[in-house]
Amino acid sequence: MSPHLGHPFRGPDYTPGPPPVAPEPPAAPTGFPFPVTPASARPLPPFPSEPPSLAAAPQAGVTDRPVAAPVRRRTGRTLAAGIAWAILAGGLAGAVTGGWGDDTPSVATAELPQASAPSAPGSGGSSIASAAASVLPGVVSVRAGRATGSGFAIDQQGHVVTNAHVVEGASNVTLVLSNGRSLDAEIIGVDSDNDLAVLQVAADASNSGLRALTLGKSSELRVGDPVLAVGSPLGLEGTVTAGIVSAVDRQARFGDSGSRQTAIQTDAAINPGNSGGPLVNASGQVVGVNTAIATLGSSSRSGNIGIGFAIPVDRMTTIVQNLID
Repeated sequence: MSPHLGHPFRGPDYTPGPPPVAPEPPAAPTGFPFPVTPASARPLPPFPSEPPSLAAAPQAGVTDRPVAAPVRRRTGRTLAAGIAWAILAGGLAGAVTGGWGDDTPSVATAELPQASAPSAPGSGGSSIASAAASVLPGVVSVRAGRATGSGFAIDQQGHVVTNAHVVEGASNVTLVLSNGRSLDAEIIGVDSDNDLAVLQVAADASNSGLRALTLGKSSELRVGDPVLAVGSPLGLEGTVTAGIVSAVDRQARFGDSGSRQTAIQTDAAINPGNSGGPLVNASGQVVGVNTAIATLGSSSRSGNIGIGFAIPVDRMTTIVQNLID
């Protein structure tokens, strides 16, 4: 037997009776051209097997016929008075709108405001877009053996900063620029305890399209300042993510020694591959080196959960200068 799909209070053998017949409406007065629909619907009687509080639903395809209510005929005097008032109101309307005999009604038009096209980067447009455009030419993707990370140029002599754990144990390092060009680089200095390394581009950096970034001051950062993380997360070169400074003196463990150091905490999305890339402020100045993320598990492949850490640029400049010298 097929399942019953009818009313929940009816049995499978329920047979509906004939629909209720509406009483014949009283005849409208002779000469009235159309019936009048009542404002309230007439209630239908409930089904015998249903609780008294449930109203019976009409059958599909069947609608109630409206009950016409009697309408009184207007007398000739009332009709004449109505016509006179209509003529008088029409004359007043014509005088207010500017004249008689104008058959064309005035139509008010509404204009929807539209925003103008955004300004080009660097010409007073969005500070975030301008900062990203100014930073990308100085950020590289670092490929060291099977490891991949990020880095950024700090001068016109071809020096590039990255994390020590990105180039650890590598003999050959390749940098991929934002314009797609690949350059060979050599490791000239590593500070494993602070997780920083300095690379030197082998070719002439001035003709490669690699541009040095401006270094800011991490000591001037405040909680809530907007920042950008730029790099190659999961191998996606030239990725920019935005966030704010969540804390400026967060204690974190970096490097081989595992000693606690102060770090910049941010909620800008940082994932594997962002290591060594710059954390920049809204002016496009480097304020930190993206180094680590907090995870909920022990897996090193865990992704961003909104808690990332960067080495402050004030400490980075001191370490990198010693490595270059």
